[in-house]
Amino acid sequence: MPISTMDELRRALEGVVAVGPDGHVTVRSESDLRGDLCDRLVRTAVFADDAKVKDAARWLIRRIAHAVGAVPASIQPLYEAMGRKEVEGFTVPAINIRGMTYDVARAVLRAARARDCGAVVFEIARSEIGYTEQRPAEYAACCLAAAVREGWRGPVFIQGDHFQYSAKKHAADPAKETAAIADLVREAVGAGFYNIDIDSSTLVDLSFPSLREQQRLNFVRCAEMTEVVRKAEPQGVTVSVGGEIGEVGKKNSTPDELRAFMNGYLEEIHRRGIAKGISKISVQTGTSHGGIPLPDGRVADVKLDFPTLEALSRVAQGEFGLAGAVQHGASTLPEECFDQFPTRTACEIHLATGFQNLIYAHPAFPKELLARIDEHLRAASKDERKPDETDEQFIYKTRKKAFGPFKREMWDLPAAARNAITADLQARFELLMGKLGVSGTRAIVDRHVRPAIVEAGDTPAGLAG
Repeated sequence: MPISTMDELRRALEGVVAVGPDGHVTVRSESDLRGDLCDRLVRTAVFADDAKVKDAARWLIRRIAHAVGAVPASIQPLYEAMGRKEVEGFTVPAINIRGMTYDVARAVLRAARARDCGAVVFEIARSEIGYTEQRPAEYAACCLAAAVREGWRGPVFIQGDHFQYSAKKHAADPAKETAAIADLVREAVGAGFYNIDIDSSTLVDLSFPSLREQQRLNFVRCAEMTEVVRKAEPQGVTVSVGGEIGEVGKKNSTPDELRAFMNGYLEEIHRRGIAKGISKISVQTGTSHGGIPLPDGRVADVKLDFPTLEALSRVAQGEFGLAGAVQHGASTLPEECFDQFPTRTACEIHLATGFQNLIYAHPAFPKELLARIDEHLRAASKDERKPDETDEQFIYKTRKKAFGPFKREMWDLPAAARNAITADLQARFELLMGKLGVSGTRAIVDRHVRPAIVEAGDTPAGLAG
């Protein structure tokens, strides 16, 4: 159960974790920490009724993580090395965790240890923050607590994925939509998200005759938000920023579109006096988020345009010094596709829905809970249903939106069920890490990335002893 009061929180730490008057945290018994105490702290960080206790648990988790050597970090130095072609041969998996976040993050880190992998990213998109009911501070606490629980040492890469402009909201009130994303950037960076993907590709307007005009709003907003990131980043940290030229699920990107975006973007950041721009560029090559459900609920085969991905990645790297191109919407692709991403020089790949599908379809996931989830979605998301959709298609498309309303029930699954599900997830993570070439990257990451410890705010009142 979550810890309820500050007194109870202090008592839970006794003999295991000491908080000094200056806020310095000392771990006296890591073996005792990596058990029920860590589990209780993260549950308190997510579910405590008292906001002060919840915030104190999040503060503690970050300070404890620092104390044992698990530190939020930017992947920027590694991506700069990739841009210089000093590092190559792998594609970094960025894993969106929508539910059971602590348990799933632990499975990711167990897989990373088994594969000696240092290059792996935890991420959550702007839309996911909403429908999974996980604000950045909560998500970061779950990832860092998982690192503590699993004895992880070194950088922990946490990323804001698709901090995306709504074209409709931007058209109605550009300043308000821009301010909303800027506020989210500042919130995320403050929580330890030192990797941020800005997605203003939704603002591309193909009605203009020139590529530069089509991309203008995209590169202007991306540069503007890069400035917000740079002003928010703490001393000693250069946040890795990503841009995007092709909205996922739309027309495939081209090298000339990439050049038009980058040339305009570089002019904009120079005009604003920004020394560091983006480190990577997301492109569209034929995928869609979550895949395309067929009437029977199966996912349609996707013909990903690997030659286009490679051409775009080589332009990004060779002409602009970026790490390369980023592939979105890939988790439902056939296994045999994943070997190609490193050879096509993709620097990063985003993976989400395939893991969600594994959780929901797992034999250990309670059928009664799944039935209640589906019934809830039929009512709560009925306005999203298209006239020609089958029930299977509708449920497949909307199941992601159950992670928020059913968060506590998923966290409270019996241990046997959670262990069975996360064991299969771990096996999947290990498989993908092998195919993406990130096995054995721990030493490479440690050589290039030396994370700076950023203190997590003032000591919560009543916690020091």
